[in-house]
Amino acid sequence: MFAVSAALLLFVVERSISQYATVATDGGLKSEAAILQAEDREGGRAGLLRAIALHRRAGGEEAYRYQVIDIGGKLLVDDLGTRSTGLGWGHVTLRDDPQEPSAHLETLKTLGVALPQGGTLVVATDTYDIEELRASLDQFTIAAGLTITLFALIGGYLIGGLFMRRLDRVNAAIARVMAGDVAERLPRIGISREFDALSINLNAMLDRIGTLINGLRQVTTDIAHDLRTPLTRLRQQLEAALEAGSPAHYETSIEHAITQTDEILGIFRALLRIGTLEGGDGRQYFASVDLSELLNQIVAALQPVAEDEGKLLIAQHAPDLLVEGDQGLLAQMMTNLIDNAIRHTPAGSRIRSEIGLIEGSVVVTIGDDGPGIPAEERANVLTRFYRLDRSRNLPGSGLGMSMAAAIASLHHVRLELLDNAPGLLVRLTFPALAIGSPPEQVGNR
Repeated sequence: MFAVSAALLLFVVERSISQYATVATDGGLKSEAAILQAEDREGGRAGLLRAIALHRRAGGEEAYRYQVIDIGGKLLVDDLGTRSTGLGWGHVTLRDDPQEPSAHLETLKTLGVALPQGGTLVVATDTYDIEELRASLDQFTIAAGLTITLFALIGGYLIGGLFMRRLDRVNAAIARVMAGDVAERLPRIGISREFDALSINLNAMLDRIGTLINGLRQVTTDIAHDLRTPLTRLRQQLEAALEAGSPAHYETSIEHAITQTDEILGIFRALLRIGTLEGGDGRQYFASVDLSELLNQIVAALQPVAEDEGKLLIAQHAPDLLVEGDQGLLAQMMTNLIDNAIRHTPAGSRIRSEIGLIEGSVVVTIGDDGPGIPAEERANVLTRFYRLDRSRNLPGSGLGMSMAAAIASLHHVRLELLDNAPGLLVRLTFPALAIGSPPEQVGNR
């Protein structure tokens, strides 16, 4: 397309220059004929002939050629050697040297006009320069068009080859991903920002897929490891029931087996729920939630539980703070975090639930003054089935914190585990939203 466009441009330039040269020649003939007509009108035939002689001397090699025919058909001036075509535009062909048969033929363009004193005036000029110019322009147009086409093809080949080589690297990376190398990432093509943006987006997609695959592998390993104990316990109880023989023992063993089965089913339900949340399912049900009121209800429900265990649950909630989310999931996340603080702190501990506004974002903090979590362990407790050594003798499956992390991720909430000095501080920072009346702010902790 570039070559064709350039060739069309050259063609237009060539036509324009040729047309300009032709118009200039025609204008010169008209001007010369008009001057001589004026001489004939004012000075008569003698004045016309004097003017023609003067113009011949002044013109030199570039002089016009003339032919004057009186009213009776007599040739008074004849530079053409042949009768012209008469009035109007015409052409005559002459030899440079009439005495030499092999002399060069030249074409003259003629303009015949009527003289005021009667007769005909023919003014002629050769078109050699115009033809030479047109021929040179044609040759230049062809040569330049071919050169531009050649360079366009070479440039297209080089650019296309560069693009294809880089695309081959991308295809090779895709082939490695398809072969199972989920850590492979696509290189940038580097031709334009659009292609680089495509590579970045595809790599982000591969990162997400890699995270999901690693999570699936981890879940498989965790299920095999953590469900082995309740399944083994269930089998032992069933074996004991077979060996017992009394109906009462059968009934007791069956009840224990049902309890163990319910525990296993609960673990599976939690795993399925976490997987669904990590897949991003549920955002279509989001609505505006009064998080302050939701936390008030959760704290009111859990305060008796904390008191039964000899602990104090304190709430400091700024009113009317709204967030966007699923109310049921947010309630489960807050319940898991507060319940976790109650279960993993010794008697006499204080658990504090706070909500407020910090720099335009709703922030929830749940802190306790218990033993806390070592800094190197904080990332691990957000994964499935992970439990600290001191918590392994307590009931639970190790899915509460991972469930909270999955819900926080679905809501684009930043979940941080911090040192409360002493104890653990869980901070939840919600995305900034339009909120109600400005509440008092929660201090940074």
